[in-house]
Order: sequence, then structure tokens, then C-alpha cells
Amino acid sequence: MTGEKMTIVLANPRGFCAGVVRAIDIVERALKKFGPPVYVRHEIVHNRYVVESLEQQGAIFVDELSEVPDGYPVIFSAHGVPKSVPAEAETRKMLYVDATCPLVSKVHREAERHYKDGLQIVMIGHRGHPEVIGTLGQLPEGSILLVEGEEEVEHLKVRDPERLAYVTQTTLSVDETAGVVDALQRRFPKIRTPRKEDICYATTNRQQAVKDIAQSCEALLVVGAPNSSNSRRLVEVAQKLGCPFAALVQRATEIPWAQLEGKTRIGLTAGASAPEVLVQEVIEAFRQRFDVAIEYATTPDENVTFKLPRVVADVTAAA
Repeated sequence: MTGEKMTIVLANPRGFCAGVVRAIDIVERALKKFGPPVYVRHEIVHNRYVVESLEQQGAIFVDELSEVPDGYPVIFSAHGVPKSVPAEAETRKMLYVDATCPLVSKVHREAERHYKDGLQIVMIGHRGHPEVIGTLGQLPEGSILLVEGEEEVEHLKVRDPERLAYVTQTTLSVDETAGVVDALQRRFPKIRTPRKEDICYATTNRQQAVKDIAQSCEALLVVGAPNSSNSRRLVEVAQKLGCPFAALVQRATEIPWAQLEGKTRIGLTAGASAPEVLVQEVIEAFRQRFDVAIEYATTPDENVTFKLPRVVADVTAAA
């Protein structure tokens, strides 16, 4: 440690959301109830540290159900899956547990309701993201039109401009999504809106926490995975607010020391799928180099919890 002083402004809330806690809990309880191995289709959440720790407990992560041998339980990731996946599991008589975040499931139900009402659906989201693939797969192909940005709205070809509804991916940038919604409503004034905001509480809260500290910091680091949508949005939020430097780091080993040289006030947060242990790892790495003072941002705490599926609700999670 040097005598050079460094202030780390710790955003709050940060890190795990209720949907991620629930998904990890489901895997740990399934391992305890059924014994290893338990198979998980796709990364349960977008974080390698979490995935590797579950692998050490006996979880096996696969891309498709075809990789799961008969007779073993399988868990679907928190991002949600197309309807074809549980249908395949039923055909094979597999024991499966759905760890889809309840807020993602809400979007699925919303899309189904619009479809039953005879509406064409527009989804705001990122192509190829597992959550988007899962939502598109709730309905027959072509029932949902996907747009990523405002410019795509202008070129959208719809069946009937007066019979439309929109839904959104839960982990988008609140501000960017508002722009796309405005574009949709300008072009299609009668488009039906969600009954309740689709972007999840945790995404909104973490983005607001970054907004609260970004302009007072010389740099901001977001602990999270490159394939984590909500983590990447936190970097973008800081950049748009004019924070001189913002970057995503998975672990302390990725801290971009060269870009932080000369800076004495660093903001620190974590995406909704990044555990607090990795935030503390980053802080410790700073302490190895600087005389660190921690400043805690004062933001309301979250107290959201979600019920577990019945099949694992009676099991105590692994310690």
C-alpha cells in the first residue's frame, strides 16, 4: 500500500437482485434434494464466478436439453426459455425446475395476453439475448416484432397500426427505452402499453444509483460479465452522464490501472448477477495500492423476495 489517497464511492443498491438470488437458490436446493449432478440449461445467471461455484457443487451447464442424459433433473436459467424447451422436457418425461425470474415471466404472460386479444406485439430488446429469445419463443413465430432502437421503429412494418402492443426486455437502459417507447407512440398512437413497467426494479434502481454518483466521480467501475445486459447498461449510463471513464470488470485482475492513473475518486457498483464478494475483491485490490477511504452512497435498500418453485421450496439451501 502506498500513501496515495483514493476514495471509492460505493453505489447502493448494487449486485444480486431477487431474481438472481432465487435462481442460485434453486440450483443449490436441487443439488441438495436430488444430489449431484444437476443439469442447468444455459448459464443460470450471467456471471462466471457464480457458474463456476455451482459447478464445484455438482451443477453441469449445457446449451441444450439434448445434452442432458435421461433420469437427471434439469433447471432452466433465470432469463427464461422458449415454450419449446419445457415441451421437449415433458416429452422426455424429465424432471425440470424453471428458474425464470418472475419479472421475466410477467413479460411472457403479458405477451400471451396481447396475442389472445388479437394484437400484434412489438418487443424492445437486444437480438440474441437469452431473455429475448425466451420471450419471442412464447408465441408462434412472427407474432412478436423485435426492435433495438428508435431508428428501427421508423422502418417497422405492422399488420394493423391500430392493433399493437409493446413489451420490453427487463434489463434495458431506462432512458434509452423511453426514447424507443416515445418513437413507437409517435408512430402508432394507439399502441397498448404494459400495465406496469417491464424494466425490472433492480435494473432501474442500479441505474439510478449510478446516476447518483457518476458525475461526482473521475471514473466508475462496474463489476459484471460482458454478456450481462444490465451490467453493460450501467457502464453506458455513467458514460452518458459524462463520467470521464467507465468500464466493466469481471474480477479484480481486470482493473484497468493505466486508465485510472492520477484519479483519486472512483465509483464502484455491480450488475444484478455479480456477487458482493467480487466487489470486495476489487476494493481489496485498491487497498493493496492506495490508502482507501470508502464513501457509501445513501440510496434506499431493496427488500424484494420471490417465492421458490414448490419442488425445491421444502429444502434448505446449501450453506
